[in-house]
Amino acid sequence: MAVHKLHYEEFDEIDYHLIAIHTSLEDYRLAYYINQNLPINLRKNDCNIQISNKDGEAQFTRFIYEDEKAGITWDLIQNKNDMLLSSQQVNQGLFAETNNKFSTKIYFIPEFKKVDYFLKIENDSETVDVSEIANQIKKIERISTVYAVEVENMKSKNNLIF
Repeated sequence: MAVHKLHYEEFDEIDYHLIAIHTSLEDYRLAYYINQNLPINLRKNDCNIQISNKDGEAQFTRFIYEDEKAGITWDLIQNKNDMLLSSQQVNQGLFAETNNKFSTKIYFIPEFKKVDYFLKIENDSETVDVSEIANQIKKIERISTVYAVEVENMKSKNNLIF
């Protein structure tokens, strides 16, 4: 009987590009302006991306556009979100059994804590010009910086699999 071995390198193929966006715009406004400057039509996805860690669970908004002709999928993903943590303290006296809620920031890609949004472009071929897309996004007002991210060197690239 023949034995077929699967190598890890076969599954570690990256077929997408990632663009980091620094802006103070809300996610729906950013999606609108990207739709105006690029020939795409991002729409809010009903399924948010969920990330769990030791403290709890957070959800990140996602806008998606699927270009079936070109075989390209565009995802605009929120990178920063607040997570509520509750700590119950049992004290004696005036503040007995207070329930405090604290807010902490959680990141979709923790290596890039300054990035507000990521634009993930999945494609089957090399027809996408990432530098041209970044230049078009830079034209939007209230965007500070836009740049391509090297995905191969990221520690949390598994978060981009959804």
